[in-house]
Amino acid sequence: MTTPTETVQPQPPALLPPWHTPEREALQLQARRFAMEEVLPVANELDPQKGEIPASLLARIAGLGYFGITVPAEYGGLGLGVFEYCMVSEELARAWMSTASILARSQGLGTALADAGRRAELLRRSARGEWIGAIALSEPDAGSDLAGVSTRAVLDGDEWVVTGRKRWCGNAKAADFIQVLVRERDPEPGEPRSAGLVNLLLQKERGEFPAGLTGYPIDKVGYHGFLTWDLTFDGVRIPAENVLDEADATDGAGEEGARAGFAEAQRFLNTARVHTAARAVGLARAALEDSVRYLQERKQFGHPIGDFQALRFAVAEMAAQIEQSRAFYRQVAHLLDLGVPCEREAAMVKLEATEMAVRATNQAMQLHGGNGYTTERQVERHWRDARLTTIFEGTSEIQKRIISDRLLPRSPLA
Repeated sequence: MTTPTETVQPQPPALLPPWHTPEREALQLQARRFAMEEVLPVANELDPQKGEIPASLLARIAGLGYFGITVPAEYGGLGLGVFEYCMVSEELARAWMSTASILARSQGLGTALADAGRRAELLRRSARGEWIGAIALSEPDAGSDLAGVSTRAVLDGDEWVVTGRKRWCGNAKAADFIQVLVRERDPEPGEPRSAGLVNLLLQKERGEFPAGLTGYPIDKVGYHGFLTWDLTFDGVRIPAENVLDEADATDGAGEEGARAGFAEAQRFLNTARVHTAARAVGLARAALEDSVRYLQERKQFGHPIGDFQALRFAVAEMAAQIEQSRAFYRQVAHLLDLGVPCEREAAMVKLEATEMAVRATNQAMQLHGGNGYTTERQVERHWRDARLTTIFEGTSEIQKRIISDRLLPRSPLA
C-alpha cells in the first residue's frame, strides 16, 4: 500500500506537460512532506476543537518561504508565480485547507501603496510572514454583487473615516492589516455602479481591533483554523495615503492617484479562483487517499471491501476527475503567469474543481460507510471544507454567469 508522503514519481518525458520543471517537482515534494508530516497532525488535533492555526506552524510556513511565493526575490520572496503558489496550496490543502488559505493573506497583499519605500518595506515583511492580512469585501447586502458595497469612507483632513459593516472577513483579528473595500462617493449619471469604490489599508496589531472597529466571529460548519468575522466600522480612521491603487504592488505602475478598487478586487478574484480550484483538488485528493487506505483496511465477508468492483469503480472515477481538475488549474495558472487575464478560464476551473471536490468528498464519506459519518475519521472534515469551496470566491452560480456572459451575448431586451 502506498502512502501520501512518498516521493512524487517522475513521469516519462513524453508525458510531461510544458510547465513541468525539476525545480517545481522539488518544491512540490517539499510541500507534500511538510503538509503530511507537520500540518496534518496539527489539523487532526485542532480542527475538531475549532482551533486556530498555532503561531509555531505559521512560523514554519514562513521559514519555508511560502508566504512569499509570488513576492519578487529582490524583496526576500521566492520570486515564483501563480503556478507554484497554487501547487503548494494543493499540497497544504490536502492536510488542512486553512493552511493553504492563509497563504492568500500574504503574497504581497496589502502592499500596493503609492510610497515606494513603504511598499518595499511591506513586501519584505510579507515575504517573511510578518505581514499577514485579511480582506473585507463582502457586506450583509453585498456579496456576489461587490458593486453594491455601501461601507463609506469620508476624507477628513489627512484621514479617511470609515463607517459601515463587513461580513465574512477571515483572519480579521489575528491579522496585521485589513484591506477594506469602501465607497468614497456615489456613481455619477452614466458611470458604472462600481465607480467610487476604493481599497483602503487598515494597519493594526495582531490579536487586536483598532478604535472604532468591533466584531464577532461567525460560527462556521467547517473551515476552522482561523476565525471568520462580522465587522462593524464606526468611525475607524485610516491615513489618507493608505489607498491601495490599481498598480501591481511590485512595480508601482499605474495612473497617479488611481483608485480602481473594484477592478483591483476583480483581478484579485481571478487568481483567488484558481487558488480555490487548487485547494479543492487538495481536498478531493485527501478524500481519495483516505478512501484507498480505508478500503484496504476494512474487511467484510472475509476480505477487504476494496475488492468489490462497485467500490473500485468509484475510486477510479474520483481519481480521473481529480487529475482533470489538476491539469485544468495548472493550465490556467500557467496562463496567468504569462499575463493572460483568463477571467473566463478562472471561472471555469473554479466551477469544475470545486463541484468535483464536493462530489469526491461526498463519495468518500459513502465509501467509509457509517465510519465516514463520525469525527473519528478525517473524511468528514474534507467534506465540510470542500462544500465551502463552491461558495466563497464567487458561488458556482456566479461562475456560470461569468462564463455564459463571455460566450453568449445578451439581447437588448435582457
